[in-house]
Amino acid sequence: MERKTVCITGASRGIGKAVAAAFAARHYDLYLTCRKEEALLADLKNYLETSYAVSCHIAVCDAANPEQTEQFFRQIRRLDVLINNAGVSYRGLLSDMEPDEWDAVIRTNLSSVFYTSRLAIPLMLKQHRGKILNISSVWGCVGASCEAAYSASKGGVNALTRALAKELAPSNIQVNAIACGVIDTEMNQFLDAKERASLEEEIPAGRFGSAQEVAELALALCSGNEYLTGQIIRLDGAWI
Repeated sequence: MERKTVCITGASRGIGKAVAAAFAARHYDLYLTCRKEEALLADLKNYLETSYAVSCHIAVCDAANPEQTEQFFRQIRRLDVLINNAGVSYRGLLSDMEPDEWDAVIRTNLSSVFYTSRLAIPLMLKQHRGKILNISSVWGCVGASCEAAYSASKGGVNALTRALAKELAPSNIQVNAIACGVIDTEMNQFLDAKERASLEEEIPAGRFGSAQEVAELALALCSGNEYLTGQIIRLDGAWI
């Protein structure tokens, strides 16, 4: 029986790395990308192949670049799961943001989901099944001050998730998203100890989420249940 495959963008660290390990533990072969951390991605490849006896294909690929994404997908002959995880943030007033900074956030966080999905869908149609999971944010649901571009990009991801789910449901391809709250990754390392403690107090669960918890939910959403689609599932400790 041919082994299932998963493609994960932004996999060199944080959530992407944890998701890759979770799928490798379930014996998926992997296609992993990152924008610039080639050494970290190579280390992850060696670890996953050694620990789980899976095949792991890696590439430095800017998710915001459609040509690079298309080149990466040329090597994929079968695809069961696509995890759109690549993302960047921008903190600051919208009035201080330059147009190229806005474009970079939108291309990386939102347009990348289009770039990968349009290439993954034909592969999934061949099998008449597949899963697309987008890693989003609670700010895509409610918006955040000083993170307008990030909020807009994730709001777009959420809308695209719902729309694409309706488009692909007749083909037995499910599309969902995880709207993450505060996850303990490098993206939140700008917080000092006082800010972190204050933020933890705001969260009813009393702590940040972990990348492993995101990975566990991602694996669950991509395992069976072909009636669950078009959903934006918040993983935020009841914060929002």
